[in-house]
This record gives sequence, structure tokens and C-alpha cells, in this order.
Amino acid sequence: LGLGNGPVSDPLQLVLYLLIAFVLLLLVLDPFGSLPIFVAVFKGVAPERRTRVAVREVLIAFCVLLGFMLSGEGFLRLMHLSERSLEVAGGVILMIIAIRMIFASGGEIYATDAEREPMIFPLAVPLLAGPSAMATVLLLASRQPERLAYWIGALTLAMLVCGAVMVLAEPIRRLIGSQMVNAIEKLMGLVLTAIAVEMVLAGLKRYFFDPS
Repeated sequence: LGLGNGPVSDPLQLVLYLLIAFVLLLLVLDPFGSLPIFVAVFKGVAPERRTRVAVREVLIAFCVLLGFMLSGEGFLRLMHLSERSLEVAGGVILMIIAIRMIFASGGEIYATDAEREPMIFPLAVPLLAGPSAMATVLLLASRQPERLAYWIGALTLAMLVCGAVMVLAEPIRRLIGSQMVNAIEKLMGLVLTAIAVEMVLAGLKRYFFDPS
């Protein structure tokens, strides 16, 4: 993931770790690519309740991902999984998500009843706290548990951005236009594809050349 091991004493290096993890989580959560879904789902929500619903869904997603992050090592031991297998699996999941971001239309991914207020599905799970996000936070925490505070900070910042985008989904879409939203999603998909390939290669390298 481009993050070294060992203690961090340089404040600039600490900021760099936070930034890398924040950008990675933001790419995985993909709030800007999910704008069409946010707009479609919130059509059935009264305008005065949209902020409250968005905050609730973001908090639920944050708690789910935080739970995966805190229980990462225990979960791996319980399931008899290695970090290498998780890294490869996480890379494959990210690759699938990235391909979806590049070639599919976001508004068609999750069908929902426009007359009902969303509760957990589809906003909190699986749109925010989906398989790719769960695998990413699990991998971060299991590979470098000594930096758990940094990962929690990065997750918090990423979820705050997701909440802001969710609340402002319709104004953002009107401001930049649907074509720009689609272009941003495809660009983020390309970046996420490179990250996914790097994760798979790193996992395979550790499996074949560092089996201990």
C-alpha cells in the first residue's frame, strides 16, 4: 500500500501516512462516483430530513468499518487467514469495483424503492461499507496494527467527506453537471485499478518470496 513499517517520529511523515490512507479510503468509498445513487435515493426523502438521514447512514457505515478495523487481527486468526491471502483478495475486490467505476453507470448499481426512506441499505451498506472498504480497513489494521490511530483518523476524515458529499449531492450535481460526475468517477476508477494491481502483486510477492 506504499506504507512503510516501524515507528514514526517525523511529524511530516505522520501527515504523509494519514494522507496516503485517507486518499486510499476515499478512492475505495468513492463518494463522488456515488453521486447519482445519492441523488436517486434521496428523491424519496423529505428535504428537511435529508441531512439527518445522511448523518445516520454515515455513522452506521463508520461503525461497521471501525468494527472491521478493530477486529481485523482477531478475525484473521479466527478464520485461519493469512495477510497475504487477504491482500490478494482485497486487490481482486478493488479491481472489480474499479472496473465497475470505469464501465458501469453508478445510478444503475443499487435499485431502491424511491418512496421509502433508506435505512442501512443501500447507503450505509453496501454503498459505503461495502466489501472493498471492509477488506481495505481490515488489511490496513492487520498489516500495521501499531498505526491503528492513524488509520482511524484517515477513516474518520474519509467518512466526513462522504457525509458532506451525500448531504450536498443534488447541489454538486447541478453545479458540475452529470458528465463531469461521470468523468470524475472514471478517473478515480483508473487510479483505483492501479492500487488494486499493486495490492495483488504485493500479496503474491509475499506469498512466493516471503512465506514466513
